[in-house]
Amino acid sequence: MQKKINRRLILLMMILPVSAWTFASEPAGGKMNPKEIIFNHIQDAYWWHITNRISIYLPVILYSSTGGLHVFSSSRIDHGDRYKGFFISTEGKYAGKIVELNSAGEEIRPVDLSLTKIAVAIIINSAIMLILFLSVARWYKRKPGHAVPGGLVGAVEMLVMSIEEEVIRKGAGKDYARYSPYLLTVFFFIFINNLMGLVPFFPGGANVTGNISVTLVLAVCTMLAINLSGNREYWKEIFWPDVPLWMKVPVPLMPVIELFGVLSKPFALTIRLFANITAGHAVILALTCLVFITVQMGAAIHTGMTLFSVLLSVFMSFLEILVAYIQAYVFTMLSAVFIGLARREGHPGRKMGKTI
Repeated sequence: MQKKINRRLILLMMILPVSAWTFASEPAGGKMNPKEIIFNHIQDAYWWHITNRISIYLPVILYSSTGGLHVFSSSRIDHGDRYKGFFISTEGKYAGKIVELNSAGEEIRPVDLSLTKIAVAIIINSAIMLILFLSVARWYKRKPGHAVPGGLVGAVEMLVMSIEEEVIRKGAGKDYARYSPYLLTVFFFIFINNLMGLVPFFPGGANVTGNISVTLVLAVCTMLAINLSGNREYWKEIFWPDVPLWMKVPVPLMPVIELFGVLSKPFALTIRLFANITAGHAVILALTCLVFITVQMGAAIHTGMTLFSVLLSVFMSFLEILVAYIQAYVFTMLSAVFIGLARREGHPGRKMGKTI
């Protein structure tokens, strides 16, 4: 037990200097801008800055209405450079995105199919998830049926069984097994991406689930699962709910409200996951920035704030590990509950809008 604790402490002491080194390697010159640093680490990018001297430049794929298809490295547009008329906008609604100028000198967006930092992180994390589950499946294939899994295989089995039995089965109701593959995939996709986002060095650190485009796609997938599995009772409650007739005809007041509810479910899933993960990343980054902000405030203040920052950062890092699980759990639970509500049977005494 003591050896395990010592190993964890050593690992923690290795991670913290790397995290601080990542901040210290930000481009020098001028006063430190915490807001810029935090947003640079949270937002998507066309490259993956590992340190001040090491960067991975990703492929840019653009289709312009005037110049056709263009494929080049993002290194050609780094540091404000322009390449074939394309550059990264620094302000306005296209800030941080690749744009070009039209004949009127206005910034316009080409069709952007570039492989960005978030896209690469999704590929890497999905590969990790695929390797993980293929390894677990291979273990079960090699071992006899009475073998007891341990280590990583046992941990994965425990997670799968707990999510399926306590979340999917209770939320989705009967025939829950039909939705288990999707819901388990969603859970592990969010959980692994959340954990990898807490790793301060490559290939971790990308804010995948803190990107609203990613959470929106996940929420839309859940919305499709909800509405495609909805039974007659579900659609009846939307278009002809059990309310007085004047609330449905001639003005479809209640059907409009019910349709708004259909859209509000994926909206809530999108914002909940996006806001919680982004807020956690921002807090940890802000605490780390305190170490460098207080450098010029004197040795006493700097030492005190450094200790405060390190201790609180360690606490927040452990808390974010818990949040990584909770957010994956909550997203899966709400998805299962929404699917179950769309498949519930009507009450025995209810018929055509009347209650006996």
